[in-house]
Amino acid sequence: MIYWLAQHFSDQYSSLNLFGYLTFRAIMAALTALLLSLFLGPWFIKTLQIKQIGQQVRSLGPESHLSKQGTPTMGGAMILAIIIMTTLLWGDLSNQYIWLSLFVLFGFGLIGWVDDYKKIHLKSSAGLAARWKYSFQSIVAIIAVLYLYQYGHESITTQLVIPAISDYNWELGLLAIPLGYFVIVGSSNAVNLTDGLDGLAIMPTVLVGTALGIFAYVSGNAVISDYLLLPFIPGTGEMTIFCAAIAGSGLGFLWFNTYPAQVFMGDVGALALGAALGLVAFVTRQEFVFFIMGGVFVMETVSVILQVASFKLTGKRIFRMAPIHHHFELKGWAEPKVIVRFWIISIILVLIGLATLKIR
Repeated sequence: MIYWLAQHFSDQYSSLNLFGYLTFRAIMAALTALLLSLFLGPWFIKTLQIKQIGQQVRSLGPESHLSKQGTPTMGGAMILAIIIMTTLLWGDLSNQYIWLSLFVLFGFGLIGWVDDYKKIHLKSSAGLAARWKYSFQSIVAIIAVLYLYQYGHESITTQLVIPAISDYNWELGLLAIPLGYFVIVGSSNAVNLTDGLDGLAIMPTVLVGTALGIFAYVSGNAVISDYLLLPFIPGTGEMTIFCAAIAGSGLGFLWFNTYPAQVFMGDVGALALGAALGLVAFVTRQEFVFFIMGGVFVMETVSVILQVASFKLTGKRIFRMAPIHHHFELKGWAEPKVIVRFWIISIILVLIGLATLKIR
């Protein structure tokens, strides 16, 4: 909205040209989302407490988590509302990627909201049945991917870009559809699995979202993408605004979500943010880099897969409990130690991912 107003009145007020710069709008989007989160957080948490929207802790989880029973949850609703408001405020509303990003964010957020609501209403940690959750996730993801495929058929949008290789991209064709589906849905559920300790999921989300914003900016800039030998994808630069909003709102939420948490994100936030990151990675053709930078999410997901497979095949468990952050808790690591060490791993992996900008 501000971008449109600045363009409309720039002839009369030359200073408004500043709002045409993507980098400036991205910085302002991050600051706007951060300040809104810090300002609205106390009121939102109090509202959740009044309405008795509290966390339902799994009976099979670590005993140390029983004390978290009743902690306000569904804080992700505030994150999503702020991301949407900030993106609409600072983004170019004529850009298709802006609307597609908001569609995926809202769609997966709605699924998470239903899941959280059922947990609270039924006083159970089960929530929405898995078959329905994956079905609704699949519908939203497939709509987004089919749109991208139709829009970018036989272009870089349907090519597989491999880090460290600059002179060849494999044309995926129809295979781009299942790839996009698995990236979006897989990322959504991976972030949701990671969201088991105070602040554990939101900080890697902020870090990965910031890095993907840099990739989006580079991909949408013809000069810089050519210099760095990255694919130029017109229009993707505006997703930098979306990523900045994710980073700003995530940092603001972390103020209240850090140990000991005053509020939890819930599935409404985790499912939506994971899907949003997956979409940006797919649009910018950085699936491989996303796999690296989101290594913490991958590690959590793989630990669950290995645990289930091992128990079904051999009757034995590999980890004391899955996802893997619970394994370290049961080994005696204090919760803050697990969280911060996972953050450090995430920082390292994001830096490795950013290094691929020059490794071509």
